[in-house]
Amino acid sequence: MNSAVSISAPQVDREASRRMAPVRAWLWLLAGLVLVMILVGGATRLTDSGLSITEWKPVTGALLPMSEEAWQREFDLYRQIPQYELVNKGMTLAEFKSIYLWEWGHRQLGRLIGLAFFLPLAFFAWRGQLRGRLLLTVAAIGAMGGLQAAVGWIMVASGLKPGMTAVAPVKLMLHMLIACGILGALVWVATGLARFTPEKAPARLKGTASVLTGLTVLQIALGAIVAGLDAGLSYNTWPLMDGRLVPSAATLFPITPWAENFVESIALVQFNHRLGAYVLLALALWHAVDALRSMPGSATARRAVLLAAFVVAQAIVGITTLLLLVPLWAALLHQGLAVLLLGACVHHRRRLVEPTPLTAPAPA
Repeated sequence: MNSAVSISAPQVDREASRRMAPVRAWLWLLAGLVLVMILVGGATRLTDSGLSITEWKPVTGALLPMSEEAWQREFDLYRQIPQYELVNKGMTLAEFKSIYLWEWGHRQLGRLIGLAFFLPLAFFAWRGQLRGRLLLTVAAIGAMGGLQAAVGWIMVASGLKPGMTAVAPVKLMLHMLIACGILGALVWVATGLARFTPEKAPARLKGTASVLTGLTVLQIALGAIVAGLDAGLSYNTWPLMDGRLVPSAATLFPITPWAENFVESIALVQFNHRLGAYVLLALALWHAVDALRSMPGSATARRAVLLAAFVVAQAIVGITTLLLLVPLWAALLHQGLAVLLLGACVHHRRRLVEPTPLTAPAPA
């Protein structure tokens, strides 16, 4: 008798789940590394370190300057860019080393994530634990990582142009969104590989869960524009902004042509971020109340309440960051909570659909 016939469906499912456990752990580890990468990137931006390395050397750039002459060469290159002339003129070599190390660490972490992705990917594919559509999906996430590296350099190059003292805000936003896309994809796939029985949630709950995820991404994008313009250093009052709940049109739209205000007007960019937070908070609370009423005592309701609490905490941290004039610790906490919220939204939405079918190992 074929040994596969004698194995019951639950046994096959349990065996398949056990065999895929290392893959799930690997995907969650990668998601954690991406979160750390985003935080280090945020610290690099907040310390104005992102333009300290003016060349892109994917291989040799992994090494720190090994002598004082090598350090001096890097410093000389930095002193040729506008940021040094317009912002940091007179900086000492010791001060330069401190910002250089932030950017170098950011790039090193990117290299580490690349190794942590591709080496296990090859191993799991060789073992047959990744194959078919799942393998293509995970490989596509790796391709997004390669795109992220290229966009990262394009972003840095935008800050090296004449007259620029920081990277272009739109390119910073794109860099952030790709990172969030990678993290969201990892969480989606890892969650789908777990064994769970999806609860029969009403279609409207699935819809609001999807909208919550989309609004979180939009809010992160708006936050990246705020960061790129250092807009958090202006209008440091709440709930009023420029002395009003809604600033005047002249305050919000000082730039011509009109459309450029959405990425260049400090007042409008910050106001849009505030509005996005209000909408996100209202929807999260409504989603939680709806889940509690329609599915009391369910895991779906508990996750919805947790999401609402997450959004409330994020709003409090955001207001605190604004009122304190964006200290490093508060800004990083705000950014980290935003990314964690996105991961929680993706996890919540994924749990509302069937898990990814797992293939049992071939019989011996």
